[in-house]
Amino acid sequence: MSWHAQLDLDYRVEQQRSVARHRHTGPLRVLQSLYPEGDAICHNVLVHPPGGLVGGDTLDISVTASGNAHGLITTPGATRFYRSAGELAVQRTHITLADRARLEWLPLEAICYNHCLAENHLTVNLAPKAEFMGWDVTALGLPSASRPFEQGSFLQHIEVPGVWLERGRIEATDALLMNGPPGLAGQRCMASLFFVAGTALDRNRRETGLELARDLIAAHSLCHTSGATCPNPNVMVVRVLSPLVEPAVNLLRQVWLAWRTHFWQSNGTMPRIWAT
Repeated sequence: MSWHAQLDLDYRVEQQRSVARHRHTGPLRVLQSLYPEGDAICHNVLVHPPGGLVGGDTLDISVTASGNAHGLITTPGATRFYRSAGELAVQRTHITLADRARLEWLPLEAICYNHCLAENHLTVNLAPKAEFMGWDVTALGLPSASRPFEQGSFLQHIEVPGVWLERGRIEATDALLMNGPPGLAGQRCMASLFFVAGTALDRNRRETGLELARDLIAAHSLCHTSGATCPNPNVMVVRVLSPLVEPAVNLLRQVWLAWRTHFWQSNGTMPRIWAT
């Protein structure tokens, strides 16, 4: 039996506090709102009790934020795309931010199990004064458990309509893509951190952000398979290839904290769920 689940999550400011209102259908929901950084930033943990998706499963996540609201969303564990008998497993996330709203989309990694047929879509719409920071971490198989990704397909789609689009398909049987120098070169984790503004970033904000990211990359063990760039004036991206998830996430967290301080003058507090 396929699972179809939907979650609608809305952030707004009420009595000088960012609050989250939500409703769900099926096995997808958020835990209580937390405020480890004070009332200005609302932290939420998105929970999917089945623990993964098989062929035919669909998760639809809709997030909106208005006014000066600031939300941070993460997950307690990885999103798992399991073996499929032929149907697609799909996760779709749509984020819409009104003027002056901020959102951080920081789920833990997505794991592509052998023989999965999966798609993971993220679409972000921003008003001119809105800003968004998020990441996407994908693990191909479980190399530490000797369970490689040898059969199957994974489509990743990240889009800011009219501003930025990244769309690519990983076919496990494509040896040149999986192991060749022009492709993943044998790495089994690909990760990206992105900062997106509704209006073009001014030159100083953009160049300082790049410098901060590049300094952290240069000092990291993944320095030879990582980079920071601006594909256009509204978007900054850090890209990482790694043999395993943990070093890639370690680097992304360092840059996330540095960008938080630079762009939003916020020192940042790691979500407590990450420590469990």
